[in-house]
Amino acid sequence: MMSATYSKDFNRALDFGRPPNVKKIFPNSKALLVSGKFIDKAMLKKGNCMTIAANGRSAFVIRGVLAAAQRADAAVIIEIARSEGGTAAYCAVSLWNIARQTDAIMNELGITIPVAIHADHFGIKKPGDIEPAKAEIESLFDAGITSIAVDASHMPDDLNLLANIELFPYIPDWAGLETEVGEIKGTFGLSTPEEALFLIQGMNAHGIFPNWIALNNGTTHGIEASGTGINVDLTADIHNALSEYKVSGAQHGTSGNDSDRLRDIAAKTRTTKANVATALQMISWGVKVNDYGNAILDNDQFIKQKNRGVTEQMWEEMLSFASANGWEAGNFKKLNLPFENKLLSQPKKIQDRMAKDVEDFAFNLFTNVFNTTNTASFVIEHILQAKNHDPGPKAQTIESKSAWTKEKIIEKASLIESDKGPEGNFDD
Repeated sequence: MMSATYSKDFNRALDFGRPPNVKKIFPNSKALLVSGKFIDKAMLKKGNCMTIAANGRSAFVIRGVLAAAQRADAAVIIEIARSEGGTAAYCAVSLWNIARQTDAIMNELGITIPVAIHADHFGIKKPGDIEPAKAEIESLFDAGITSIAVDASHMPDDLNLLANIELFPYIPDWAGLETEVGEIKGTFGLSTPEEALFLIQGMNAHGIFPNWIALNNGTTHGIEASGTGINVDLTADIHNALSEYKVSGAQHGTSGNDSDRLRDIAAKTRTTKANVATALQMISWGVKVNDYGNAILDNDQFIKQKNRGVTEQMWEEMLSFASANGWEAGNFKKLNLPFENKLLSQPKKIQDRMAKDVEDFAFNLFTNVFNTTNTASFVIEHILQAKNHDPGPKAQTIESKSAWTKEKIIEKASLIESDKGPEGNFDD
């Protein structure tokens, strides 16, 4: 357990910076859970850096990433996607308990760096999904979420924008906000500057200023096997096109992209948030990965390292369970839900080594790849300057609302030339 030192500035930041929902749920907590806006703001102040948005598919991932962020003095985001932890979850960590788990671990370990709790890929796949999403979004913030990604990218551009506009009133003004254009599906149907501008301009006209935009910029979710990976030049072009609107980039699907490409994303684009999911899961289990977190396969089978991750007996049980359900490599993520409690029943030394391997991998990302070190202090500084849990918007209204009515949105979208790529389920 780390020895926490709560400075005067930290205690003031704790008082000012925690949003109302967090204070209500955790009135006596020493965990600095903050709006995603502050995390984005800190990355922009340092420049040429981004932080890990860790998909906390298990308690071991959350624990390891928080310990790494503390070592690196890095502001960090702990998140879970709707597909991972929503009402049809394949993880025991959910949208409704991730804040509670993170808060508990932070207090246990004496974690003093600022953390945002992000609901990632809150998917809207058809217009009929919008109405039930309103109550669900409110329930997420009731449960301690401090940032959300409204992902209507599966729909055509006009419906994507209209969904973002309709759902915005259900998101607190102080919360971090991410939007998305182009489904995350590798080289199929890459996002364009025209599509991204359409989305951001339309949101701007309605007084909506997202912190992040996620793109289909060549990456994939899960295990990246093609070697193509992130298109840095495309990403930079789109971010430059959006510069007037001061929106940062959210990089999805980092697992499998080599460290040099990720360094380029941090250095050459406006990306401040980088999702890391599959790599952390595999590392916690003891699966052999290369230096950038992609699982190394032997005849399409994972290689379990001896004396790393879960026990050998547990790994065999996991393999048998996957086989019985017909789950191949890409679907091993579904093991999270049925095995979380079994993994937590292992001896402490096994649990500790699972979290420690995640910690070491994440620490390397913070310090040697993402350039995130010492960003925690920037969040504290911004909170003390604002004396508020909301730093306010980083952009202002440029577009005319009258030019972005529903009818005009539909008309403008019809003029966009884009390739949506093949249909499919590309959630993470």
